[in-house]
Amino acid sequence: MNSHPPERVWFKSSRSEGSKQCVEVFLGDGLVGVRDSKDDGTGPELWFPDDVWTSFLESGIWKA
Repeated sequence: MNSHPPERVWFKSSRSEGSKQCVEVFLGDGLVGVRDSKDDGTGPELWFPDDVWTSFLESGIWKA
């Protein structure tokens, strides 16, 4: 089954493991936001243009 993540809402990454590597992602308006879900939405956010985020995912560097 291929499902697309929601747009314009923060959602937890499917790769987050319980309380260890908790990452939330926001998709929408040509940008992708990333934040630490342990901060309950109060911590810093990183924002990337869609094409930069796609390049990051396609690079596979995050698999290491």
